[in-house]
Amino acid sequence: MSNTDKVFAGSIPKIYDEYLVPLIFAHYAADIAKRIAALSPSTILETAAGTGAVTRAVTAALPPGIRYVATDLNEPMLAIAAQRQGEDPRMTWHQADATALPFDEAAFDAVCCQFGVMFFPDRVKGYAEAKRVLRPEGTFVFNVWDRIEENVFADDATAALGKMFPDDPPRFMVRTPHGYHDKAIIRADLEQAGFRHISIQTLAAVSRAPSAEYVAIALCQGTPLRSEIEARDASKLQAATDLVAEALRSRHGSGAVEGKIQAIVIEARP
Repeated sequence: MSNTDKVFAGSIPKIYDEYLVPLIFAHYAADIAKRIAALSPSTILETAAGTGAVTRAVTAALPPGIRYVATDLNEPMLAIAAQRQGEDPRMTWHQADATALPFDEAAFDAVCCQFGVMFFPDRVKGYAEAKRVLRPEGTFVFNVWDRIEENVFADDATAALGKMFPDDPPRFMVRTPHGYHDKAIIRADLEQAGFRHISIQTLAAVSRAPSAEYVAIALCQGTPLRSEIEARDASKLQAATDLVAEALRSRHGSGAVEGKIQAIVIEARP
């Protein structure tokens, strides 16, 4: 993983929340919310909360009186999440590293994480921390993106940018968001961290956007892919976005577009 892969700063958090969350995260946030609600937890920890897509979905599905702690490594992302959540006495916000959580052992009934573990520098350590703060009967619910070939827009964008920068193609999407999808490795990492009861499912969905330009902005300017583009040529961000938009239009049409997305959803208990 590149040093810039986990940096969500500058204008990225705002574009991420406005474009990327509706495009690819909302469906899976609803799925995690349903899974967490079925557990009837009284205390919940969310790691890598980002701008709060899961936070909003889960809290909407839970009753008054629960305690929900949302954390993220990137303070700018968490600030947007807190603003979007609004006043909610159930909520506490913490800037925190998921691989070194500042919480007591056995403090939570459930831990959830949406599309965050791919960014952990040490996934086994992150899983061990989730297990440490879980109560003995608690559940860790998280998801990761499947291979990039199963996620059409990300695959199209990566191919288009490879043509713009043939000598040094931006590989953020392949390397990090879509780089941790081997179920055997995921299971082995969880077992090494001390989890014994592990359920792994593949969940496909359809991503929809009003235009190809919308998708291009989401991917090229609302993720660390932006940093990769600018590192190659800071003057070409808009040109890269336009190139991706054109590639998407040529494949999916000039109006509203849709494409397959696919994730892997995991529930793990000690």
